Amino acid sequence: MVITAAKPHTLETFLERPETKPASEFINNKISQKAMPQGKHSLLQGALGEGINQVVKFSKIAYAFPELRCTFGGASIVPDIAVFRWERIPRDPDGQIANKFLTYPDWTIEILSPRQSPNKVLANILHCIENGTELGWMLDPEEQNIFVISSDRRIQMYKGSQSIPVLSGVDLTLTVTQIFDWLNF
Repeated sequence: MVITAAKPHTLETFLERPETKPASEFINNKISQKAMPQGKHSLLQGALGEGINQVVKFSKIAYAFPELRCTFGGASIVPDIAVFRWERIPRDPDGQIANKFLTYPDWTIEILSPRQSPNKVLANILHCIENGTELGWMLDPEEQNIFVISSDRRIQMYKGSQSIPVLSGVDLTLTVTQIFDWLNF
């Protein structure tokens, strides 16, 4: 019997693989597939992305992208929402938005799905923070709280009527209750 060692994963070999649904991510030399979004996750992702874009899009402050692959710092991740400041949105030479985002988001937002590992999600957010991201959110629909990770790696939990910090320069005020009340539509 011949046993062959599996070829070690590299970012380059990962990026050559076909896309999966749900998306696969590459971090710490490991490939993992994201959890399949369910109802609460999907509703929160859509409402939050839309709410952010209503405030930032037309004034060209930033843009919130759902499920956008971001490749940087030796990893390739797909945040539930990746917010980029307008001037940092990658563009092609003709000025159109680029297909590949080879940089970190300014604000990364993740929404926990049932049975999804909070540690893995937090590791993705911390990878973003360590590579230049200003702000990270991890929403937990089951516990109805939001963990906020700032650029100094400080982690705070927000609940109830507490206002949640947003990306600097964005005129948006949201409380934890407001966000989770969207689930009662």
